[in-house]
This record gives sequence, structure tokens and C-alpha cells, in this order.
Amino acid sequence: MNRCDVLIVGAGPTGLVLALWLSKLGIKVRILDKTATPGTTSRALAVQARTLELYRQLDLTDAVQQAGHKVRAANFWVKGKQTARLPLETIGKGLTPYSFLEIYPQDQHEQLLIERLERFGVSVERETELKGFTEADGCVMAHLLYAQGQEETCEARYLAGCDGARSTVRKTLDMDFPGGTYQQVFYVADVDAQGPAINGELHVDLDEADFLAVFPLSGTGRARLIGTVRDERAEHAETLKFEDVSRRAIEHLQVQVLKVNWFSTYRVHHRVAEQFRTGRAFLLGDAAHVHSPAGGQGMNTGIGDAINLAWKLAAVLTGKASDSLLDTYETERIGFARRLVATTDRVFSFVTADGPIAGLVRTRLAPLLIPKVTSLEAVREYLFRTISQITLNYREMPLSSGSAGEVHGGDRLPWAPDSDSDNFHSLTSLSWQVHVYGLASDPLVAWCLDHGVALHIFQWKAAYETAGLARNGYYLLRPDTYVALAELSSDPKILDRYFSERGIEP
Repeated sequence: MNRCDVLIVGAGPTGLVLALWLSKLGIKVRILDKTATPGTTSRALAVQARTLELYRQLDLTDAVQQAGHKVRAANFWVKGKQTARLPLETIGKGLTPYSFLEIYPQDQHEQLLIERLERFGVSVERETELKGFTEADGCVMAHLLYAQGQEETCEARYLAGCDGARSTVRKTLDMDFPGGTYQQVFYVADVDAQGPAINGELHVDLDEADFLAVFPLSGTGRARLIGTVRDERAEHAETLKFEDVSRRAIEHLQVQVLKVNWFSTYRVHHRVAEQFRTGRAFLLGDAAHVHSPAGGQGMNTGIGDAINLAWKLAAVLTGKASDSLLDTYETERIGFARRLVATTDRVFSFVTADGPIAGLVRTRLAPLLIPKVTSLEAVREYLFRTISQITLNYREMPLSSGSAGEVHGGDRLPWAPDSDSDNFHSLTSLSWQVHVYGLASDPLVAWCLDHGVALHIFQWKAAYETAGLARNGYYLLRPDTYVALAELSSDPKILDRYFSERGIEP
């Protein structure tokens, strides 16, 4: 019988990131997928700033940036006229090293993850299907079926369902997936094109009848069009071709399509599983939550799920934490998933709603309001923080404690750039660490040395105060770089209490 620590079902970005993180920590994984080959279409495109920050820990950030395309601004159009431009680079300046939207097609993204995973001797087991599983005696017995008809039973300590919206893992657990499906049919087309909207930036048309977004792809004149199919043609979405979709919004954006490289239609769902964990089985990514493509959040949220769960699984499997640590995965991720579905639902409903009132709001009121609202710095910063996912936090949750300055336990560590350095250089580690901005007490230094926890001391600068960090306090960072404990004093006994109360060894 084949055995592993974690059996991962589904080899999309979520499953691959989970496998890569665990492998880097020495955890034995198997990752399988029922498809014969990796995806060959671009599908998800957006890699948000928070994902790029977290990818530093897997040494992926530079590779993604080198192969991808930076979108430095988003533009809104109504009836053939550009009504507003949001310069992402300016809005996000000082908030993150990655003040842009990175476009990196999913097929390339998956290939990069597969190549990095193979460096650890782990390959995706293709044409391998999970038929079901049972849990007994502290393990999961998974029943696998190969393309040639052979069957196998795999024994795993834990099972991770990263197998998409039609998840076999979720169905085997008989878990509800409440939500619904939007009426509108969407089309996606990767094209070669020309025109003012093919300039390397994001463009969105808010038309009274159609919705269209133009995402730039790397390479001259390449773009992805995402639009709606509203009329009776939506009833036959599976047979539609690009020639069948409405040209109104395309013409409003003055896009001249020269060649269609890929075309598909789909319906958008909005659902969140009732639980993300049952016993030794977990749901991640689309298996746990699906929502509209508004804001390019889906893939990034799945990757966030994987990173959140990976370090906790590694701690439990290496005996540094009790199994109860794994309960915090659902606690921390399900609330965010529900808020995300609600938020993207509102945005999606605004840009796709039918009827004269909806059309009036988009074409008359929106052109007046969007420039005025987005001219406010606070609004622009809020939009960037939300879409980039740098505002996501785990405040008031079991692994979060204390506050120092403006930073609370559960927060993402603020980025504090200076003329010659920043405070993110240590965030390539996969381990617990402590940051001090100012002076560290001798007892704190000794505690970190005794417990094998890296201590990073930053000479106090005005940039740290601007970022909301407290002078001479300390910040305990989790292996996923979120702040676990923020403390104004320099007393290391608080660190002892933090770990002992949670049954964790640093």
C-alpha cells in the first residue's frame, strides 16, 4: 500500500502551491489529477500583490514577474469614451513592493509550479482519479482509479481537496455548497487586436446592454476579452462562437480583433461550502468557494488557502503542534471567502444588471461619480488594498493576539520601505520569526536564541512610524508572515504564554 503524509487531489495552482510548500518543509506528499495533461488555456490571469509577497517564500516572485505583464492602470469607459483612469502604481505606492496587477496566464503559472515541484522529486500523477475515501485509525484510506483501469488504495495522514467546483472530496463528505448561479452567460476570448484599449492596461466598458473587460497579455497586441452574452443566444451558450457575440461593447472600446486564439463560454457561480474541514479532509480553492471573476480574486484566494493550511499541516505532522491547530484553517479562511463572495457579487451585479434603471446608473451616473470618487486618495487606497488582498487579516482569531502601534495580531505585516532597504527582506523564511523596530531587550534576544527563532532588529526610522509600527516593541510573525503577536513591552514571557496556550512549538 502506498503511503504519504498528505494526499492532494487536484493539480491546479491551489494544489500545486500546497504541494510545493509542504515539500519544501520535508513533508511527503502525493498530488494527483484526473486530466491527462496540464491546462493549455490561460484561464485565470491576475496575480495580486499579496500573492507576489507570499511567493517570495517559495522563490517564485521574480519568475512570475519576468514572465508576466505588469498592469499599471485600470480604465473605465462608457459609450466609447474613457471616463476614469486609476493609476495602480501611484495608488499602491508605499503599501507593497508590487503596486500593480500582474498578468500571468494560468497555463504558464501551473507549468512554473510543476517545474519547481519536480525539483523536490514530486510529479503530478496524471489520469488518476479519486473514487472515494474513508477515515479510520488516524488516517485516510483513499481509493484511486487509473486510466488503464487499475485500482489502488493510498493511506494518507491528511487529504486536501483542491479538485475544483465539482469536487469529489466535497461530495464524498456530503457537504452542502450553498449559493447559486448567475443568469448571465460569459464569454472569454484571447485575441490579437489593435486600438486604444490595447495599450497594456486594463479597460472596462460599462455599457447599457453589454459588459466587456479587456485584460492585456504579454506580447504586442495580445489581450483577453471577457464579456456578457445577454439575449436569446445565452440559451445556446455551448454552441456559440466569437462571431455570435455582440459587437457593441467591443466597438465602444474601439477594439479591432485581428485573430481569435481561444474562445469559450461559461456561467458564473457564487457558492461557499458549509465547512472547510471534516476530520482529516480539507477543502481549498474552488472546491471550497466559487465566485464571480470580478477583481481577479479566485485563484489568489485558493493560493492563500494553500499557504494558510500548508504551514499548519507541516507543524502538526512534525510534532510541533497538536491537531487542533488545523481547526484554525477553516476559522481564518471561511469568513474571508464569505465576504469575498458577497463583495464580488455586488460588483458583478452592478456591471451586469439588466433593465433601464441599471443602464441609467451605469451610463449616466457612473461616468459622473467614478471620476469624483476615485479622485479621493482614501477611496483609491481602499480599492487597491481590497483588490490586492493586502488588507486581508485574521484579527480576533485564535492565533492572533495583542497590538503595538497600529498593527494588531492577525494583520499582514506592513511594508515599510526606505531609500535603501525595506523590512520584507526576511520574509523568505518558512519559519516563525520576531521583528523589533528599534531596540531589543537582552531577555528577548536570549529567548529567541534559546528557542531557535530568528530575530530581526531594524534600526528605528521614520518609515516604520509611517507604516504604523511601534518603536521598541516586538512582532511575532507566523510561518506565513502574518503577525501572530504584537507586543509593546519587551517581555519574552508573553511569547512563552502565546505558544503554550496554543500547543505550538516555534
